[in-house]
Amino acid sequence: MLTVSDSTPIITLLKINRLEILQNLFGKILIPRAVFKELTENELYQNESETVKNSEFIIVKKVENLQAVKILREIAGLDAGESESIALAEEINSDVLLMDERKGRQVAKKLNLKIVGTVGILLQAYDENFLSESDILECVKILKNSNIRISENLFELIVKHIEGRKI
Repeated sequence: MLTVSDSTPIITLLKINRLEILQNLFGKILIPRAVFKELTENELYQNESETVKNSEFIIVKKVENLQAVKILREIAGLDAGESESIALAEEINSDVLLMDERKGRQVAKKLNLKIVGTVGILLQAYDENFLSESDILECVKILKNSNIRISENLFELIVKHIEGRKI
């Protein structure tokens, strides 16, 4: 499965010590250079930087269509990582793009890219038995307590999903 990721899902999963979920679900994850730079050069992610650099399943791939990146940055107002992630996903005809930011997701949807965010990743990991019910609820709790925006509606959807699977 060809999977491209923006930085936020990777950072979020690193913060909750669940990066292995990406490998379990998708195998290899392709990231553009701008995302790698964001993940490894940002002072906010110093602890996570080495994990990303040493990961065997996160692969940096150069975006060839720099014009598309420029257009996404200038016209859509996306940052470098979002722009390169969308351009790379489009370029390689990826099966899925991992992205959380609303603006980037809106642009990716207009390009008919399949998008999965961090919560979707956690739900898929639960559905495929990589996470137990208590694991997924703990992950969501950590996210909520880490100032990562999970609305009450989204939290309720997660709980309903888990309850629906029990039936």
